[in-house]
Parts: sequence; C-alpha cells; structure tokens
Amino acid sequence: MTKETKKLRHGYTTGANATAASKAALLSLLLQKEVKQVQITLPRGEKVLFTMEQVRFTDQEAEATVIKDGGDDPDATHLAKIVSTVSFRHKPGVFLEGGIGVGRVTKPGLPVPVGEPAINPVPRHMIKQTVIEVLHEYECPTGVNVTISVPDGEEIAKKTLNGRLGIIGGISILGTRGIVVPFSTSAYKASIVRAISVAVEAAGCSHVILSTGGRSEKFGMTLYPEHAEEAFIEMGEFVGFSLKQCKKAGIKKATLIGMIGKFSKVAQGVMMVHSKSAPINFEFLANVAKEVGVPTCLLDEVRGANTASQVADMMMENGYSEFFNRLCHYACKEARKEVGDGLEVEVILMTMKNELLGRETIS
Repeated sequence: MTKETKKLRHGYTTGANATAASKAALLSLLLQKEVKQVQITLPRGEKVLFTMEQVRFTDQEAEATVIKDGGDDPDATHLAKIVSTVSFRHKPGVFLEGGIGVGRVTKPGLPVPVGEPAINPVPRHMIKQTVIEVLHEYECPTGVNVTISVPDGEEIAKKTLNGRLGIIGGISILGTRGIVVPFSTSAYKASIVRAISVAVEAAGCSHVILSTGGRSEKFGMTLYPEHAEEAFIEMGEFVGFSLKQCKKAGIKKATLIGMIGKFSKVAQGVMMVHSKSAPINFEFLANVAKEVGVPTCLLDEVRGANTASQVADMMMENGYSEFFNRLCHYACKEARKEVGDGLEVEVILMTMKNELLGRETIS
C-alpha cells in the first residue's frame, strides 16, 4: 500500500530545461560571469530553480548546459544534456534555432511547420519570453540568437516515435506545462482514485470531467464553468481505469475531454492511450471518414497521413465536421462497453488551439 500511495517526484520537460539553459547563457553573456543557477516561470505560473552543469562564455557568445531530470517516471530524454548557445545579433528580437540533436520536421501534421526545428509551440514561447524579459531587464538594445542542442539527441531519438513522425536528426523539445508528470505507475492510478473520492465526498459531484492533460482540463473548465474545481480530474493515459473508478464511486456522468490522437484509440476500444500502447490506426480513421461521405481520393490521404492531427486538419479543411461527432460516438460506445450500464458517458474532442471539434453523449 505504501508503494501505491507514495507521492511521485515530478521532473521537468525538455522545454523547461531549454528555457532555463537559455536564461543562464544570456545572463552569463550580459554579465560576463558564470551564472549557474536561474529561476524560470512555468506556463502555470510556478517558479522553479535550475542549476546548470556547465557554463562557458566569451564577450560575444555564451553556452549553458543543464541535465534533464525526468523525475520518478523518466522517459528517453532522462539525464540528457540540454544545451543553449546565445549570441548577439544586430537586429532586435529573438531568433530561435535547433542545433545538433534537435530534430527537424519533414512531414505535415505536427504543431511545427515543415522545415522548422522540432521545438514545440509552448517551449518556443517560454524560451523567447524568458529571453525577452532578461533583455528588457538589462536594457540590452540588440537582439540575440538562441540555439538549442542536445548532444546525444540523435541517438536518443531512436527510442522515440520521431522517425515515424518525420522528425529527422534528433529529439523534439516538448512540454505544455513544463512539468513531467509520471503517468505510467500505480501511484498515479492511486491519485486518480483519491481525486474521484474527493470529488464525490467533499464536493458532492455526480458529474466529473476527465481530461488527458492540463490543456484539456482548462478547456473543460471553459465548457463547464459552473462545476466545482474538484470535478475536474486529470486521468492522463488511464481512460478505462478512470471510468471504472467513476462507476465504482457512484458517479452518474463522466465527460472525457482530449484530442484526436488519444481518443481515436478509445474509439477502437483501447483504454490505455499512452503513445506506446497502440499506434494510430489510420485505416480505422479512414473507415470513419467513409461513413460520413468522404470521397475515395481523400480517404487515401487519410490512410497515408502522418498524425491523427493531420487527419483532423483534412476533415476541417474539407468541411467534414460530422467526422468528429462520429468518432466521439464510437469512443462513447467503447467507453460504455468498458464499464457497462449505470454511467452516462460524454466524449469531447478538441484541437490544439482549444477549439471544439466534436461532442457525443451516451446515457
């Protein structure tokens, strides 16, 4: 029981580490002294202190290296060296680039355009915003170049899905909230059980909103502003487990909120939706698209898609909005099959831009 309930130690994303290294490098460059400890602000407002392993600087360029800590549920990038190199540029602003070991996007369907380094939108914003704040604080009139590198990134990438996604030459710099939350352990399941218990016993909730992560949780709060905070529970990858716990606790309705990648798996009956649990089945998505009248030429594009998000883009661009409701219907059906009668299930699909895609309920 101790193992089931002990609190797990969070780690920090590659994006948070790259941001901290960039701040340390810039401060070292501006102050012309080694700055090894820096504090950054994560997307949710939490302030975190990072310590650099190494800092080097000249009067024109500085480099800071930090070791990524994945916490108690480390991924392939755990203990990787994240390096930021900062140099002055004549034009104002921040020019962000990927260096050795940071992959480059070669296929559509990802949140980063083809040809760009695989530094996702939230880390890009974090790095640039942090650098701009330092430049303003020290009244620096010039701009800077920031290059993020991961010396062992190309080797690390072999342990990820990057190659299949068309990210070549290294890893991606990721993270939507800066923190690595351990999802794949019994302790996280125990936290779901506790959260459901609090929702029922402390807040009297008969309807809970289960999200796959922080972004979908925030989106759920905009859809259900009248609900108590306790009603919003991050289930992570554990869809089936969370639904069963809801039924066990006497919950009357469970709303699942997430994006097409994970919920296309739920629609096929896969209730553990980690990226390694099952690949995206594009043939299944093509069959759903066929049901709503998508022509053969577009179905072939669906089958050859790179990501589920790319399929979503295809459907939106061609006006097949009913595709998303149909996918939600299948997800509801499979969720109900998982738990049986007695629990009303709602499935809501959203985009990366926090837009509603589809919605379906089965009582």
